[in-house]
Amino acid sequence: MTTELATATACSDALMRKLQQLDAQFAQRMLALPDGAQLALRERPAVGNVALTVVLLHGISSSAASWLDVALALPRDWRVLAWDAPGYGASTALPQSHPRDTDYAARLGACLAAEVQGPVVLVGHSLGALMAAACAAHAAPRGLAGLLLLSPAGGYGAQDAAAREKVRSERNAALDTLGVAGLAQRIDQRLLSPGADALAREWLRWGTSRMHASGYRQAVNMLCDSDLGRHAPGALPVHIACGEHDGVTTPAACRRWAEAWQRPFASIADAGHASPVENPGAVAEWIEDRAL
Repeated sequence: MTTELATATACSDALMRKLQQLDAQFAQRMLALPDGAQLALRERPAVGNVALTVVLLHGISSSAASWLDVALALPRDWRVLAWDAPGYGASTALPQSHPRDTDYAARLGACLAAEVQGPVVLVGHSLGALMAAACAAHAAPRGLAGLLLLSPAGGYGAQDAAAREKVRSERNAALDTLGVAGLAQRIDQRLLSPGADALAREWLRWGTSRMHASGYRQAVNMLCDSDLGRHAPGALPVHIACGEHDGVTTPAACRRWAEAWQRPFASIADAGHASPVENPGAVAEWIEDRAL
């Protein structure tokens, strides 16, 4: 029995079937890096020759598993990889207590150097978008063909110290008060639209419940001390999208990034912030259209 199934206590039959699908069709494996760190990766292999590798990067309260339905909907001649970010799942945490986006980018660059040959597109959701943009700017893999930012977190690094510390304090206080389990129980209220179905809510809560408090705190520090604006993409093809009901990184905020970088913006219908969970078909269609 996999770790996912073994820890899925008191879940619905629908969630149990989804966990079985995760294990069968988007299985986890471990990648050992030259520095001794390891990364937990999920992969949906390509059928036949690999036309493109797409790397999916999750947000701050999520995991590689959140991309399951998106990964399965992408073209079969694409190789699809998703990681558990450092400090999440079985992935080794970064050594810094206050890592920056460039520290996550360096770990991602090492992963891509070990795993990917040929053209690759990075797809980052929320905090994963900040990691993806930092990687593209500072640790770009050979063959990087595009950057897709979905509800990108801008970070608070450009704000004054008081604003940064307010966010850091609020996030850590919520974790101290509620614990990971408590955060998970209410996460769907924040990240999904009112119209989200019961399975999407349960799937999102299950994913958040697997977080490690220490990895989350590191990611909070990264969010507070990093700035998406430092990673202007130059000539690299970049597309930005946002769930139409996103109340976290709002459509207006995401559109401002697109306008500042003079890049296309798209709206993901019928979705809040966690659009890969709530409307994976529309997210997969957006990735396919923009990655080609």
